[in-house]
Amino acid sequence: MPKDLEAGERVMLIDSRMRRYLVTLRTGGEFHSHHGIIFHDELVGRPEGRVLRSTRGSAFFVFRPTLSDYVLKMKRGAQVVYPKDIGAILTHADIFPGATVIEAGTGSGSLTLALTQAVGPTGRVMSYELRQDHHDQAVENIQAWFEGSSGKPENLELFVGDVFEEDPGVVADRMVLDMPEPWRAIGTTTKALTPGGILCCYLPTIPQVMQTVEAMKRERFAFISTFEVLHRTWNVDGQSVRPDHRMVAHTAFLITGRKLAPAEGDVSGL
Repeated sequence: MPKDLEAGERVMLIDSRMRRYLVTLRTGGEFHSHHGIIFHDELVGRPEGRVLRSTRGSAFFVFRPTLSDYVLKMKRGAQVVYPKDIGAILTHADIFPGATVIEAGTGSGSLTLALTQAVGPTGRVMSYELRQDHHDQAVENIQAWFEGSSGKPENLELFVGDVFEEDPGVVADRMVLDMPEPWRAIGTTTKALTPGGILCCYLPTIPQVMQTVEAMKRERFAFISTFEVLHRTWNVDGQSVRPDHRMVAHTAFLITGRKLAPAEGDVSGL
């Protein structure tokens, strides 16, 4: 049976112009905007998917937020990894249920959330963040998404530390690096990555990409691929079909590669 909305959980209120408002329901609470007031008590105990009118008669759609909604609305310390890139990372890095994944850095926690959900309860995510303030913000965001007594699932471990200096102490199936100098980890930290495992790096500039790809080639990574994801929406209204005037273009480059098993011989020309 569908679960009704409860006090303490988040909802997404969407107005007629598709503006989205992330609201935590409270008994006796109120949501105020220039459209008027919506009383939380009109939502608690009711199903999502309704259309509710404010005190000024404006219509709002009521839904539980998706992870994509939450990522775009949550508080930020570091810049978040956007949903368009998260989807590509999960697919091209092949983040599968039961996988052990090492991430650095945690940032605001957007990619960490997606990795944790993708590996499932039988998997494991170990995420490292160098800055304490970014770590603290990520913990707050993650605890808000994963509701419950623990604030986060047992398969997620969050660390404040330098991934270049600390031994993860595990064999990782996948490694995702969102940091300014990932080439420093290639050949050292990537020793924790199992042969055949996938390394994925997330970088904003071409000079960073060049150094990272060269390091991957030196350290026996194969099938190296570099790409970016461009997201353009379209307006479809009867016979009027056109692309929207704005699009989410370059945010970062993604680099993926597979680690080769130790062996003699040069593979740089392959």
